[in-house]
Amino acid sequence: MSNEVEEIVTHTIAVLVDNESGVLARVIGLFSGRGYNIESLTVAEVDPSEKLSRITLVTSGTPMVIEQIKAQLGRLVPVHKVRDLTVDGPSVSRELALVKVVGSGEKRVESLRIADIFRANVVDSTNESFVFEIVGKTDKLDAFIALMEPLGLVDVSRTGVAAIARGTGSI
Repeated sequence: MSNEVEEIVTHTIAVLVDNESGVLARVIGLFSGRGYNIESLTVAEVDPSEKLSRITLVTSGTPMVIEQIKAQLGRLVPVHKVRDLTVDGPSVSRELALVKVVGSGEKRVESLRIADIFRANVVDSTNESFVFEIVGKTDKLDAFIALMEPLGLVDVSRTGVAAIARGTGSI
């Protein structure tokens, strides 16, 4: 018997599904029923003529758990394709966040300086607050949000990860 512990890895999985009621609930039910966690979830219609939607989800688990997730997703009736963007080759992923910071004086100036460094845009401003829009990899957003906490961070809204394979292929 081996004492090796399998490493927990994070994977981004793209799923092409029928755009019909109940499909998202079935996918989420697959995860919750087996105790799998969804770290990020985005859904949008990508082909109105064929009535297809794309679900992009980020989840973590051992390699065996990730393989089980992909296999079980592939068995759901409304699922057309399942692609693990983490292992299938190079991919691009981005996330958007709206970050509200309330403050005055030096903290206000510092929040603008940090936003400039991170290439965040000011999308709303009052005498006491800013709402920043920032786009990038999840780690970049996490770092920006952490730096805004001591400067008056009061609210965050995140889209979740959107990801796509690089090159000529499609899901």
